Amino acid sequence: MENYSVSLDKSFHALSDPTRRSVIQRLISGPATVKELAEPFAMGLPSFLKHIKVLEDSGLISSQKTGRTRTCEIKPNQLTAAEEWLSEQRTLWEGRTDRLAEYAESLASKEHTDE
Repeated sequence: MENYSVSLDKSFHALSDPTRRSVIQRLISGPATVKELAEPFAMGLPSFLKHIKVLEDSGLISSQKTGRTRTCEIKPNQLTAAEEWLSEQRTLWEGRTDRLAEYAESLASKEHTDE
């Protein structure tokens, strides 16, 4: 469980930045070079490479260098793990809010019958 937690922590840290989320969104449609990925952003390549490093360290993407070109691709398993965690949380909270709504309705109904 602890390894799972550390892995999720890294994923959510990586996804906390809009630049990195944009990179993930682009890579969902297929592999791309670092140059292609960096194009839409107004930052130097060294700064952009730091974002790539965070994404790689989180396990969300991988990259491979061929000659002078580095190509990145998404690693769907890690993204799926984050999605599953969010789904579990959504299910948990939906159940709690449903029970709260039922309780509030029962109180309202009881108040209405007491009048």
